[in-house]
Amino acid sequence: MLEPTAVLLAHANGTPASTAFTCGSLGANDPFDRQTAYVGTDDIAAGVVQASGQFSVDQYPYSETIVVHAGRVTLLSREHSLELNPGDSAVIARGTSVQIDALPGSFWAFCADTQSVEAGTVGLTALPPYTLLSPSTPPSEEFLLSPTPQCRSNNVFVEDATNLRIGIWDSTPYTRKARPHTMHELMHLIEGSIILQNADGSELAVNTGDTVFVPRGAPCAWKSSVYVRKFYVCK
Repeated sequence: MLEPTAVLLAHANGTPASTAFTCGSLGANDPFDRQTAYVGTDDIAAGVVQASGQFSVDQYPYSETIVVHAGRVTLLSREHSLELNPGDSAVIARGTSVQIDALPGSFWAFCADTQSVEAGTVGLTALPPYTLLSPSTPPSEEFLLSPTPQCRSNNVFVEDATNLRIGIWDSTPYTRKARPHTMHELMHLIEGSIILQNADGSELAVNTGDTVFVPRGAPCAWKSSVYVRKFYVCK
């Protein structure tokens, strides 16, 4: 069995990543033909969608985060209308009645929790990149190769039934040696750049505007020499 590894989903400008994707939907009620880079046995999936047109779903089957890289995507629910341009991100909660309008050439990265659980609070949630943040736990000193950084975060969307946490995080620079990643995590860099080192020693550069997915258990080292702010999806 192949060891899990970090995968780049999309570059900032929407150009394809050299990642191996599998084409197809995630299930019977999925409105999209996706390019999926990771599907876990614990019902988490990540990849990209390239689509145009109008898609309507009475009860959206997943809790899903999208990060737009090209085009324009408009999400319409009974209560909200969100217009997402490149760099914008939002969450569609499972069970939401939603219409998705994608301009030609629209392209976005996604991370979806596909568990079969009862819907909680339905609706759309925008992820404001520069929302206020609160101090959060830094990496363990056991793994740090640099002084302890100052980290902050804000869980903008929480789904307790699936232990899903989605929000914004930032940090001063730091270097951490490899350890198994403690959760599934999608990261989209709002500011800064990082180097992730995989178990085989290969390095993955993630720059401002890029989106990457790190599966739970993937051995992964971190190096940042500048301030970093990111959207995250954690489970």
